Amino acid sequence: MLETLRNAWKIKEIRNKILFTIFIILVFRVGSVIPVPYIDVEALRNASTDGTTNEFFSYLSILTGGGLEYGAIFAMSVTPYINSSIIIQLLCVAIPALERLSKEGEEGQKKLAQITRYATVILALIQGTAYFIYLNNSGFLSVSGGAVIFAAFVIVLAFTAGSALVMWLGEQIDVKGIGNGISILLFAGILSRGPQAFRALLAYWELQKVAVVGIVVLFLAVIVFIVWMTNAERRIPVQYAKRVVGNKMYGGQNTHIPIKVNMSGVMPIIFASSILMLPTMILSFMTSTDNFWYKALSLFSVQGIFYAVIYFILIIGFAYFYATIQFNPIEMANNLRKNGGAIPGIRPGKSTSDFISKILSRITLMGALFLSVIAILPIIIGSVGEINISLGGTSVLIMVGVALDTVRNLESQMMMRHYKGFLD
Repeated sequence: MLETLRNAWKIKEIRNKILFTIFIILVFRVGSVIPVPYIDVEALRNASTDGTTNEFFSYLSILTGGGLEYGAIFAMSVTPYINSSIIIQLLCVAIPALERLSKEGEEGQKKLAQITRYATVILALIQGTAYFIYLNNSGFLSVSGGAVIFAAFVIVLAFTAGSALVMWLGEQIDVKGIGNGISILLFAGILSRGPQAFRALLAYWELQKVAVVGIVVLFLAVIVFIVWMTNAERRIPVQYAKRVVGNKMYGGQNTHIPIKVNMSGVMPIIFASSILMLPTMILSFMTSTDNFWYKALSLFSVQGIFYAVIYFILIIGFAYFYATIQFNPIEMANNLRKNGGAIPGIRPGKSTSDFISKILSRITLMGALFLSVIAILPIIIGSVGEINISLGGTSVLIMVGVALDTVRNLESQMMMRHYKGFLD
């Protein structure tokens, strides 16, 4: 990785893209600490420091890089865009019109991107309103009485505009920078929480030295395991028959179809955790604690066993869902037959599609179990060691995945430049 970065820095064109990406990240981080008017930032920061904020707030704070703790313009960060992207992907399967757009090539993708932008603004408006209600109920506003109505308008509008601006910054990285813009900003937000996590470990060090050492070792081992599983793939061998076209012979070569073990990336974890945070969000709006609904929703505590079990099941379910979206065994079998290809020992047609489906199901199960273990392991460790690292697995998985994708993007750009220079 370091060698790739060193070689990329020597190329002026790529170096400018890296500097542009760094500039956008700096803008993003500055916007993550500029507070919105009418919020008592000091009280909000103190509540975040002493741990009196709820788990929904803590979860969003990790993904937003602490923007929520400052009541900042970019408090919502990339979460509205991520949620809208997931929703649009799901609707592409359920709504025929969106499914047709997804298959219309570049023009269809542009229209879907525009729909995703509109959905992002709507979700940011809803999420900003929910955050304002939480701030008002918790006493984190600097105004009271009739001024609260005007403050609500300003705060919700600022949060919504901030989310739209973050989405635009991510798109600028896509066009003029390196890597996927939204993923880079998500990576930067999570990485900014590093000093706070380090201070928390130092605080635990005085009480539980063995537990802290174990967490550090486990952290390094998880990174190695994630890198290994992210790059792992199952290669289905394919053999193409020889054919004569004019005076030339084509085909007769052996190749393979690569199927990544973790083909869905971190999306199943993000979507599953977003769903499971809904009960906690509802709890933050409830004033009475002595009723059935409060006790039922309290079962979804991040550090509880019930949460871990449901989390495990949802991740596996969404991993299979994304695998179904990305791979169509029947279409793959038809394409192989049209191009004169076949899997050795498997008859073309239905037998080939059944074989690919069987392989895909097994690989998806391995990837889903990998994601589930990474997600719930910190919950188990945190419960045993009484250390709050329940969301650590998700953060590490996102950071490692984004780092690997960015390095691959750099390598592909350097390779394209090499071939372009050779042809010129």
